[in-house]
Amino acid sequence: MTEIRLHLSVRGLTDADLLSCGWAGSLKHVRELVHQIRRAEAGEIDYLAVCTPTGLPVAVGGIDYTVEPGAGTLWQLSFHPALQSCGIGTLLIRSAEQRIGARGLIRAELGVEESNPRARALYERLGYRAFSRKLDFWDVEAEDGSLQRHETMCTLMRKDLA
Repeated sequence: MTEIRLHLSVRGLTDADLLSCGWAGSLKHVRELVHQIRRAEAGEIDYLAVCTPTGLPVAVGGIDYTVEPGAGTLWQLSFHPALQSCGIGTLLIRSAEQRIGARGLIRAELGVEESNPRARALYERLGYRAFSRKLDFWDVEAEDGSLQRHETMCTLMRKDLA
C-alpha cells in the first residue's frame, strides 16, 4: 500500500480562507465565519484552521473564552470529509488545548451531538469526560436558501488541562 504524508500546520482562520471552506458547512455558515474571524481579532475567541502546505484549510474550529469561566469552549469543529480518520481532528483539538492553556485556563469543554458517536469516541480517546446534557439548536440553510431550525441533544464534555 502507498503511504502519503501530509505536513499540516495550525493557524488562525483568515478571510482569505473562506472561499476554500465550502466543505465546512452551508453558505450561511461560511458567511458567518467572517463574524468569528472578527471576534478572534478582538481576542474573544480563537478560530483555528488546520492547513496543508499550500495553505488550504482541511479542518476548522473555534475556541470561545466567554462561555464558561476558567475554560475554553470548543465549538464548530469541522473536518474535510475526504480526510476524516487521518488524525487531523486530534491535531486540531490538541492545538486548541494548547491555546486554552496559553491563556492560563485549566479546562477545555465541548458539546457533542448524541447522534455522532464517532466524534464522541474521539473526544473520549483524547481525555474528555461527559458531565451533563443539553438541548442545542441552530439554523441550517437548505439548498433553496430557506432556513430550518436544527435541534439536537448534546452531551457536554470537559477535560482538565492542568
